Amino acid sequence: MAKTPAQKKETTGQSKPASPSKPTGESGPTIQSDRNGEDPIEVDSRVSKMQPTQCDLYISITIVISNGFCGPQATDNDSAYGEELHTVRLTFYVSSTYTASLTSSVQDYRIENGRRYHAYRDGKYLLPNDEDESDRLDMAHELCLKVMQGKLFLAPIGPSPSRVIDLATGTGIWAIDFADKYPSAEVIGNDLSPTQPTMVPPNVKFLVDDIEDDWGYEKTPFDFIHARYLCHSIKDFKKLIRQAYNCTKPGGWVEFQDWDCRIRSEDGSLEGTALQRYYTEVVNAFERAGYPASPGRYLEEWFREAGFVDIHVRKYPVPMSVWPKDPYYKEIGAWLRVIVSEAFEGGAMAVLTRYENWKPEEVTVLAAGAKNDLKNRDIHAIMDFWVVYGRKPE
Repeated sequence: MAKTPAQKKETTGQSKPASPSKPTGESGPTIQSDRNGEDPIEVDSRVSKMQPTQCDLYISITIVISNGFCGPQATDNDSAYGEELHTVRLTFYVSSTYTASLTSSVQDYRIENGRRYHAYRDGKYLLPNDEDESDRLDMAHELCLKVMQGKLFLAPIGPSPSRVIDLATGTGIWAIDFADKYPSAEVIGNDLSPTQPTMVPPNVKFLVDDIEDDWGYEKTPFDFIHARYLCHSIKDFKKLIRQAYNCTKPGGWVEFQDWDCRIRSEDGSLEGTALQRYYTEVVNAFERAGYPASPGRYLEEWFREAGFVDIHVRKYPVPMSVWPKDPYYKEIGAWLRVIVSEAFEGGAMAVLTRYENWKPEEVTVLAAGAKNDLKNRDIHAIMDFWVVYGRKPE
């Protein structure tokens, strides 16, 4: 297998700010398709095995991944290209109901077009919060561990952080993993939905909260603030990052990890495809609704404006299917294909039907076309994953 130092871009607080019209690190490496004989690109060291979190109870499922199918009952006939199928065993904790005292209004979820949505601040978050979405988010967590060499974060926070918050924690899986790694730290996870498990380390607590409201943590600041996957969910990133700055201890760190949903290809193979049309329609709809869909490329600029120093930026190009020649890229591409395929319809349904007057069946057709394109290894789509972290001056 090839060596794996990943393409990355790193800057310090002395660098010139990036402008929104020309994002930092826009050009990425060339990821070679396995349809040619060229040498694969060198990428970061690989994570070959996933480790379960140290919770009380686990559930394991086996997913078989091929070029044309991902599911628990795949056969050789399901491979679009007759290649060997790959089996991945996933181990997750079993979720239960949230233990905090919750009013009925918080749990009175909206059911719409076959999916469940949050009740607190109804309509603010446009993706589902049901079990299917929770499973997808947990898979996305495992993908990020693979992309980031098994690391939960990149910021140099030191060995003994005492107070940490995970913004918009989702299923809480990042907060739980962090609490296992740092048992002396107080770890908070907040979200609009109370969908986190009860079987968690004793140093974790989850809160129902809207992170776009004014915070109340200035008198009890954090050593480390973490946020991930906020694209499509936050309207004012600049305000959010300023609040994170204000609620960080002097010398503390803030790290945001996010996708750039304006997907790309390096060889023009994305042009004119159903996959490109899907992302164009959905990204534009979210942005017209006021939700930046590609925050990753602008995080460095927003961190600098908020006052952070020692800012570091890394961009990881992630293929959206199994077309790369290099085994590392092929593996993470298989993961991302499953994750985005599961999100196509649910991720587009609310924004297109509520804001763009689409009919549900039109969204279904749009999503089906995009999903079908991910099986085509001649379409070399890439989605960039950005990690930006900075320090509050002492």
